[in-house]
Amino acid sequence: MTFKYLNKDFSAGFSVFLVALPLCLGIALASGAPLFSGLVSGVIGGLVVALLSGSEIAISGPAAGLVVIVFDAIHGLGDYSHFLTAVVLAGLLQWLLGWFKAGRLSGFVPSSVISGMLVAIGIVIVLKQIPHALGWDADYEGEFEFFQNDQRNTFSEIIQAVLHPTWGAAIISVVCLLLILWWDKKAEQGIKFFKTVPTALVVVVVGVVINQAFRWFAPAFYLGESNDHMVRMPSFHTLSDLKSALYFPSLDALTKPAVYLTAFTLAMIASVESLFGLEAADKLDKQRRISSPNQELKAQGIGNLLSGLLGGLPMTVVVVRTSLNVYSDSQTRLSAFIQGILLLLAMVIFPEILNHIPLASLAALLILVGYKLARIDIFRKMYLEGQDQFVPFIVTILGIILTDLLVGIALGWIVGIAYVIYTNNQSAMSVVRDKETVLIWFRKDISFLNKARLKEELAALQAGDTVFIDGARAHFIDHDIYTTLKEFKKDAPLRGIQVDFKGITRRKITKRKLDASIQKTLISK
Repeated sequence: MTFKYLNKDFSAGFSVFLVALPLCLGIALASGAPLFSGLVSGVIGGLVVALLSGSEIAISGPAAGLVVIVFDAIHGLGDYSHFLTAVVLAGLLQWLLGWFKAGRLSGFVPSSVISGMLVAIGIVIVLKQIPHALGWDADYEGEFEFFQNDQRNTFSEIIQAVLHPTWGAAIISVVCLLLILWWDKKAEQGIKFFKTVPTALVVVVVGVVINQAFRWFAPAFYLGESNDHMVRMPSFHTLSDLKSALYFPSLDALTKPAVYLTAFTLAMIASVESLFGLEAADKLDKQRRISSPNQELKAQGIGNLLSGLLGGLPMTVVVVRTSLNVYSDSQTRLSAFIQGILLLLAMVIFPEILNHIPLASLAALLILVGYKLARIDIFRKMYLEGQDQFVPFIVTILGIILTDLLVGIALGWIVGIAYVIYTNNQSAMSVVRDKETVLIWFRKDISFLNKARLKEELAALQAGDTVFIDGARAHFIDHDIYTTLKEFKKDAPLRGIQVDFKGITRRKITKRKLDASIQKTLISK
């Protein structure tokens, strides 16, 4: 960890801290866990995982994508201490996945799906923050799913917010949003003061000042100090208060089979989300650094192990906070570490001060992050790259917006893989006809996926045709293809068709293995 970019990293870390604070608390509340557990997870994500991570800019902490699983697990196991035991075991399993290099699986996700994920997250951030900007704080900060626990969805929640606005919150969010745009413009012009002072700090201070001004001069707009519209930190006045907030794993839970199932589920889903988050972080990184997914799995495993031991929620790489970190001009992992320190200080030193921050001011900060992630020019760029990139991109976006993160990515991945298969299927074989002479040419390896098209081409041949089938460039010819060709050659005279094979043999797979063996021998020398 370097202090070379301390100024920029501190500014980014402070911005992430302000947003991470209500998100950690909101996710803990929605999970049915103690509020303190969300903060513990956030602190460990900053102080431990940030130092061990494979990425310089990724931010780890409790994730909205695990809320449903955590909620069901806590209630299913019947005891929060038993759930913590599952989190510890999940951490161990994640570390083993990293050790066995399971992180390489993230490389099988098409780039169009990753791009779609980032844009979708940006759109969801904006949609989910609009109600908070209007003072409709019925749902927790950090909620991501389309269908909500209150039987509403993302769009119906916005309608409710528009119909029942809290004008004080709306004024604060609009003023803060305009302030961010103006402040960033001045910073881009190179004015030192605007580049040095964190935008997030200014936004928070302005939000607090406006709300307090409402208290004295426009009481109808004053948001009060309610849990609904303000950041709400648990406070500990005595050591006994702090002790009562701490939970620890139970050894008795090791005798319950359900604990192991929960641990496996948490480890798998948290690992998948972290790997997707890491891919997104690399794509956002302005310095284009490449992170190690296996190192990230080990870091997440150690983080979840410690989080479970200290009473915290399971964590992942969180794209929302990582995006804010990047757009706040983070340079190194020091920003994540600073965020962790600030969360720790917030827990033990100044919780009461933070409770004066309106959620509306933080909503303005997140809305701008969401806009930057989902800029119109990204859609234009993906459209120009062709249908095979644009369709999976759009499917991923719609899937994430209308369901949740993992389902949307899965849908985009399926469509992306389908396009890959289709493209390879079309390019593996070419057919050229010149009067009664037909050339069927295998350009590369050919598998059973090409069987349907091959049978169509062979069926379309007419009596009197002479067909040359060239497989010299195919290192591998699937058994189904070879059998189809052998049967065609046998029946061709009955159809009045002459056939000539070149390089059509099942020995091609042996040749490929031999080539690979020769290549390996040459490399080793």
